[in-house]
Amino acid sequence: MASANCIFCKIVSGAIPAFKVVETPLSLAFLDMGPLSKGHALVIPKEHAQFMHQLSDESLSDLLPVAKKVAKALGAANYNVLQNNGKLAHQEVEHVHFHVIPKPNETEGLGVKWPAKAADKDSLKALAEELQARI
Repeated sequence: MASANCIFCKIVSGAIPAFKVVETPLSLAFLDMGPLSKGHALVIPKEHAQFMHQLSDESLSDLLPVAKKVAKALGAANYNVLQNNGKLAHQEVEHVHFHVIPKPNETEGLGVKWPAKAADKDSLKALAEELQARI
């Protein structure tokens, strides 16, 4: 179901134009209007959902093959596939979307800081068991 105020739903419906790259019955890939590098594309489900965990499995299973097609078409030796959920996690548009971002050099593309922390194996084991129980 589309959301009336969602820019990506408007792109899906054709109300807002986009430079389409790939389209399937369930997904759409188009070039980002504010690219981090040449070829930066967005892959979105046609189904509206803000968070990935809210999306149907059918729509979700179509997204990564489309992202793969975009990545192959770009021919980039290095690239990032990025998907954010929620404002705190840097999601700007409240519609599930994957970025396919070529990384041609050190200055173009996505810059990432990874503040890794040491993990205690007993705590990791307990958390894994807790998550398994929830699934």
